[in-house]
Amino acid sequence: MGPEVLERLTTPRGELQIQRRGDHYEIISNGVFLMATYNGESERLLVTAALDHALPPPLRVLIGGLGVGFSLAGALADPRVGQVTVVEIEAPLVGWNREYLTEFNKNALADPRTRVVVADLVAWIAGCQEQFDAICLDIDNGPDWTVTEENRGLYGDEGLQNVRRLLAPGGCAAYWSAHRALAFLEHLGQFFSHVEELPVAQVRGEPDYVYIARR
Repeated sequence: MGPEVLERLTTPRGELQIQRRGDHYEIISNGVFLMATYNGESERLLVTAALDHALPPPLRVLIGGLGVGFSLAGALADPRVGQVTVVEIEAPLVGWNREYLTEFNKNALADPRTRVVVADLVAWIAGCQEQFDAICLDIDNGPDWTVTEENRGLYGDEGLQNVRRLLAPGGCAAYWSAHRALAFLEHLGQFFSHVEELPVAQVRGEPDYVYIARR
């Protein structure tokens, strides 16, 4: 039996769809599978790895990409976290997190420590003057496969320079990728003092990866 389409709409970036498959939800962007609630292990590792390398509390956390809320919920579960800023370009995804996905994100958008910014992450980072102790970036499918072409800028020289600028001294950035990206790991080493690759095994298929970059 196929999935049940709950909502399908058009945004400036194309078609966005949420569908239910059994007890879980899937997000589809322009016909391409983007994310689901099946397994949030790699999204949680994205946050915990960054927090474990960050400064003493209270920690200021930036999450790029709301997804199904696993990363946000993981950050808020850590008592060291004082504030989480989430930048998400798709307003409907924010609404779906409040409506369909609260079971999976533990109603994280209602937490008083959460601030949601609906904006393009690449542009927002370029203009931001704040600093963060941990920056967790889960955009598209990683540096080597972006659904939205504009997101490629996050992984280039200017994007890496902006992320480094936003990190407080001793802070840590973490990048999620659906595929191994050794060239990106090497590129990170040009901007950060310590970089690391963390594979996350999946039940089926190749592992996800989290790339750590510490200032």
